[in-house]
Amino acid sequence: MEYREVIRKRYSCKKYQSKQVEESSLAAILEAGRLAPTAKNLQEQHIYVVHSPENLARLDQGTPCRYGAPTVLVVTYDRNNVYTYPNGDHDSGAEDATIVATHMILAAADEGVDSCWINRLDAQVIKEQLGLPENEEILMLMDLGYGTEEAGPLPNHTNRKPLEETVSYL
Repeated sequence: MEYREVIRKRYSCKKYQSKQVEESSLAAILEAGRLAPTAKNLQEQHIYVVHSPENLARLDQGTPCRYGAPTVLVVTYDRNNVYTYPNGDHDSGAEDATIVATHMILAAADEGVDSCWINRLDAQVIKEQLGLPENEEILMLMDLGYGTEEAGPLPNHTNRKPLEETVSYL
């Protein structure tokens, strides 16, 4: 799919079929994340692919927003392996993991896989339920799958402010 079409068609799916994401599509999505740039190329992200019924049930203890997705990516970063900016007031962890997640969410759309960025979650519960390392921070969850026939963008999905309201030239 052409890039502009990918960004136009992608929406946050909130109702999934039980059909698993094809292995080749999942591999392409994960590869897109692997290729994402990170500060100083530290590659501090770690992606957990959750798709067994047992682990999905554990994950559900920490979020109400899986929407029946058969696969969920837990996007984390190692807080001990981030670039701290010279002024010391922030580091690259969340922004690098966001770039990785964005690459994967757009790759999913390109593969014909629906997705939803989930940030309504209890990170501590999810870490405990899945046994994630203490040094990793959860940025987000990414539901992946194939939307049901009635799934589709929210009614306000295409409402966008004019460019002149969101961009200033200085």
